[in-house]
Amino acid sequence: MSLHRSVLAFLGLRASIAGLLGAVVLVGMGERIAERFLPIYLLALGGGTFAIGLLNGLQNLLGALYSFPGGYLADRLGARRSLLVFNLLAMAGFAIVIAFPRWEAVIAGCFFFLSWSAVSLPATMSIVSETLPKTKRTMGVTMHSLVRRIPMAAGPLIGGALIDAYGETDGVRLSFAAAFVMAGAACVLQQRAVPDTPPPAGGAERNPLRLLRAMPPELRGLLVSDVLIRFCEQIPYAFVVVWAMKEVAAPVSAFEFGVLTAVEMATAVLVYIPVAWLADRGRKEPFVAATFVFFTLFPLVLWASRSFWPLVGAFAVRGMKEFGEPTRKALIMDLAPEGRKAATFGLYYLIRDTVVSAAAFGGAFLWDLAPEANFLAAFGFGAAGTLWFVARGRPRRA
Repeated sequence: MSLHRSVLAFLGLRASIAGLLGAVVLVGMGERIAERFLPIYLLALGGGTFAIGLLNGLQNLLGALYSFPGGYLADRLGARRSLLVFNLLAMAGFAIVIAFPRWEAVIAGCFFFLSWSAVSLPATMSIVSETLPKTKRTMGVTMHSLVRRIPMAAGPLIGGALIDAYGETDGVRLSFAAAFVMAGAACVLQQRAVPDTPPPAGGAERNPLRLLRAMPPELRGLLVSDVLIRFCEQIPYAFVVVWAMKEVAAPVSAFEFGVLTAVEMATAVLVYIPVAWLADRGRKEPFVAATFVFFTLFPLVLWASRSFWPLVGAFAVRGMKEFGEPTRKALIMDLAPEGRKAATFGLYYLIRDTVVSAAAFGGAFLWDLAPEANFLAAFGFGAAGTLWFVARGRPRRA
């Protein structure tokens, strides 16, 4: 086997996986050019703190509500056709924001463009699970997570440059125009390169209660820990950009915030492949526990960072929270019942993100009290989630 083929085999990059990842980059780039600056855009349009909290709450709530239908459609329609539906929904949301420069239009559009990541993830995980052997699933999920970081890193740089050049309103609308074009290109690539996964023999399961009863105890334990950790993440999530650009002693520019995001993504990329290789060879739990620790530390480190260079260190810590994220997703797929993996994955995220959506709404209330109240509450939930996983939440089989 040539070196080129050996590297591709090591990374789990079959042709169908490569096509899927290319589409993920296109749609993700469009999303990240604009989405990360939406709190600033809402403020510029007169939306205020309430609009930011509403956006962040809807982001979690819609992600939750769309997850199970995404898994069901992936099982019912097949991965390729379901991904086409999801892309067209995102493009409709982008068009609304472009056409109507009002904060209410952003909230309306988010019902469509915030759906893509949530509804497409079960289909994506199903393709990885069906295409790769179990000993390569963590690597396959890792490659998906890794290429997602390309638009996460580059998108805010482009979006920040557009905002600095054209202002906080026109710059964001131009970003959404670019997102619309990229999502259209992704539709074409997906239909040509991504294979269809066959429906399960018994048909797609539409009853989430039946799936919940079939969910093994190990997966339920992981879910409880994950809910607490996502409270830690989502309480300050929408206000990170506000903290860095408005609140600290030496606020950063939009482009500098893009640089901070790039630091976060670069840190994640550096650890992804070594961790995936180790996790596929042994137990996954230590890597998930390490991830939960970094989630917990980020709010405290961010609170202590009041200028650009300390913020660089804080965002490096934020990047390290991705240490075991692909491993956690691979563990979900390992524990999910055969023939119901996409729907079970969607149900897991439905339960998790429905509960966690309350954290986003509560984050706005805590921020109005004081930024430190927001950050300390996030730390408390992170510590609880980490301790639960170490004491009771670790799966007994992996």
